[in-house]
Parts: sequence; C-alpha cells; structure tokens
Amino acid sequence: MRSIVSFYICYLLCLGLGLACVVCVSYWNHRWRGGFAWDGTALQFNWHPVLMVTGLIVLYGNGAVLYRVPLTWGQNKLPWKLLHATLMLLALVLSIVGLCAVFDFHNAKNTPNLYSLHSWIGIAATALFAIQWVVGMAGFLLPCSPISLRKLLKPVHVWLGGSILWLSIAACISGINEKLFFVLKGNGNGTQSYANLPAEAVLGNSLGVLIVAFGLVVLKILSTLNWQRPESRPEDMAYAPLLQEENE
Repeated sequence: MRSIVSFYICYLLCLGLGLACVVCVSYWNHRWRGGFAWDGTALQFNWHPVLMVTGLIVLYGNGAVLYRVPLTWGQNKLPWKLLHATLMLLALVLSIVGLCAVFDFHNAKNTPNLYSLHSWIGIAATALFAIQWVVGMAGFLLPCSPISLRKLLKPVHVWLGGSILWLSIAACISGINEKLFFVLKGNGNGTQSYANLPAEAVLGNSLGVLIVAFGLVVLKILSTLNWQRPESRPEDMAYAPLLQEENE
C-alpha cells in the first residue's frame, strides 16, 4: 500500500508541475511579451514557447506515465493504449503548430531558420517524436501487427520515449535562455539587462526550473520498477494491485 501512496504523491506532483509550467509560460508571454496573434509579428512568435512547453513537455510527459497509474492495471489495456496514442498525437500536433508559428515569424522578418543549437535540438526532438508516434501506432495498435514485433519494439519504444522527453527539455531550456538574452539587452529599449535579473528574467528562469523538475518527476515514475504495469494476463486472472499490496 505504501508503494501505491508514493506513486500517487509523485503523480499529483507531476500534474501540479505540468500545470505550473503551462501557466508560467502563458503568463510570461501575455504579461511581458504582449500577448498572442497569428499575423507574422512577435505576437505570433509568442505561441511558439507556449505550444512547445504544453505539447512537447507537459502533454508528452503525462502521456508517457499513463500506463503507470495503478487504476488502469486491472482493466482492458486497449482503451488506455488509445488514450496514450491520443494524448501523444495532441502533443505532436501542438508541437508542429508551435514550429509553424516560429517559422512563419522568421520568414516574415527574413530571419534564417534552424541556425541555433536550440533549433537543432528542438527540430530533432519533434522529428523523432513524429517517427515514434507513427511506429508506435503501427506496431502496437494495428491488429495485423505480430506479437513478436511488439516485443521487439517495446524496449526501443520505451528508451526512445524517454530520450525524446530529455531532448525536449534541453530544447526548452536553451530556448528560454536564448529568448531572455535576446529581449533583455538593457540597451535603452526600456528593459533591464538580463544580468540584473529583472522580474521577467526571474519568471523565465523559474519556468526552466519547473520544466526540469517536471522531467525529473516523470523520470522517477518511469524508472521505478514497482510502478510499472504488470504484463498482460488472461481476463480471468485480472491483476488487482491495490488488493495485492494490502495482502503483502
């Protein structure tokens, strides 16, 4: 029973940190960057961090830990597979829209695309995510997929999933830092220097800390053996984790 309680404490922390990340990045771009639009201006760029943090970090992380929720263990796995795939697809769509926002902004301003390390890591994470989703859909959801293929794909799917999350975190952290350096130059444009740590810098840095904390909690949930979903069993041998924990 202690293991179940520990899981739900971590899971609630994961949900809370994820919500804090979304609120923080949205408030930052609304309060200090002027809000949102889709017109090729800096207001369109503001969608980029919001959508990437929401999709590539928060939704992705929550989709990754879905199978660890003990309430799902004694039930048919197919609905949870579909929910997992849906959450990941939503995360991927938001990420792609976030990339469109920054590409359109750069093109409107005649700014080169994909020249920074941040952009390289971000595009690599999104591309791997797209490949991961397509292969996962084909390997784990299509009825024609053989069991032997699923067994072969599963460890690769799990490893690549964790790797994509950390690539996404690296992209977001570098992107936050890059943005703060760009806008907080303190050169007479009404802003203080980043080095002086004004309120916007504190919020941006805090967002980075929240993202890292979220990633660490997700990693904790994914790496704890006691919280892994038991292997599938026949319907008449449905697994009841709560009852088993109480009897041990």
